[in-house]
Amino acid sequence: MDSHLHAGVAVYNAGEYHAAHDAWEDHWLALEEGTDDEQFLHGLIQFTAAVYHARDRNWSGATGVADSAREYFTTLPATYRGLDVEAASGYLARLATDPELVERGDPPALTVDGTALTPDDLDYESTAVAAEVLAEEYGYDETVLERAAAFGRADLEDGQTASPFVTLLFDFTRAPSQRAIIAQRLTEHVQKRAQREDDVAGLFET
Repeated sequence: MDSHLHAGVAVYNAGEYHAAHDAWEDHWLALEEGTDDEQFLHGLIQFTAAVYHARDRNWSGATGVADSAREYFTTLPATYRGLDVEAASGYLARLATDPELVERGDPPALTVDGTALTPDDLDYESTAVAAEVLAEEYGYDETVLERAAAFGRADLEDGQTASPFVTLLFDFTRAPSQRAIIAQRLTEHVQKRAQREDDVAGLFET
């Protein structure tokens, strides 16, 4: 849960309002309906949708979703899983009555434990989630990012903290201007690693 939550918050705070919801959606779909976690993520998904619609000047869409998002937050405490729900709900209330608010200033950052998380703040698991949703948003091969994340995870378990998969995944989320080059390098590393594993497996075939 925390990896998806933190990834979505960091992606949102980086201005990727549409991509942010993907970090939460897969986890949200697996939750039991009506639980606090389900209501919380549902509210966050609709929060980002309201911001996205407002920035796209879809005023009616923004106000409708803002009202709906607030409903999901009503049963939660002011702070839930470290996130300032009260601040998010307050912004939704203002947005619901004045969607052009987004044209007079940036939407507020989401904070967890008082910190407005950015991609630089994410641990490896949260970074892996963020990398995959950003790949989907910008049309990169999601399978490559998924395999790179798995290879990086295996390397970390083996104590290989200098793994190129780990380094490049962090770079992919933190350096948007270099993302195309980084994606290409990840593709090359994934292909080499997969080939190496296939070669080893072939040694034991009869």
